[in-house]
Amino acid sequence: MKLATVILAAGKGKRMKNPDKSKVMFELAGTPLIEYVVNLALKIESEKVVLIVGHQKQSVIDFINLKYENDISKISFAHQDQQLGTGHAIVQTYDSLKNFDGDVLILSGDVPLLRYETVANFLAFHKNNNFKASLLSAILSDPYGYGRIIRDGNGNFIDITEEKDAADEIKKIKEINSGIYIIDSKLLFEAIKTLDTDNAQGEYYLTDIFRYFKENKVSIGAIPVKNNIEIAGINTVEQLEQMSVLINNKK
Repeated sequence: MKLATVILAAGKGKRMKNPDKSKVMFELAGTPLIEYVVNLALKIESEKVVLIVGHQKQSVIDFINLKYENDISKISFAHQDQQLGTGHAIVQTYDSLKNFDGDVLILSGDVPLLRYETVANFLAFHKNNNFKASLLSAILSDPYGYGRIIRDGNGNFIDITEEKDAADEIKKIKEINSGIYIIDSKLLFEAIKTLDTDNAQGEYYLTDIFRYFKENKVSIGAIPVKNNIEIAGINTVEQLEQMSVLINNKK
């Protein structure tokens, strides 16, 4: 399958307590977070890797250009200089991907522990079932704050319901959206055009594309990750420290 990988790497990381540093340039076990994710994107043989950069972007661009000089022909940068949400971030990749016909894997630059085997399995699940869009989910004992995965009686994906929109019965669901997706490129950019900012944050949410998919009866799959730590993002200094301990204990 033809594959491009988009990496969300524009965030400010307000809770990292250092506004002079890009969130994805914080180091985990001596390695910048973004390096883990770019390594993964290259290992799964992405034809294109598009990094969406924003806050303190020059430091990220300089690091990537130096670190990946042998693979730089595959790598490009999309610029999100205004933080208007994840959907808005994907819009910025259009120029890089408008001539690409294949699947787009969307990863987060602050999720460093996602394994190659997990992504390979995810890609196979997507391809073997002929889905047009797939997402990686997780089963959490405490799913508070996450979008819930809604399935029908046969276990097929129906929808994502965000915490703020969820009725009490839906809040009991333990399966959540990890924010990691594979989507047919043409379909992705069709759906992105339908996004609006009619929400509490006034942002373009990437998850809202699933409304478009549902309305257009797009075949969608969702598969849970086996180890939840793989989809854990780093949003605070404390989380970075906890993950550092975890990695050091595994060595």
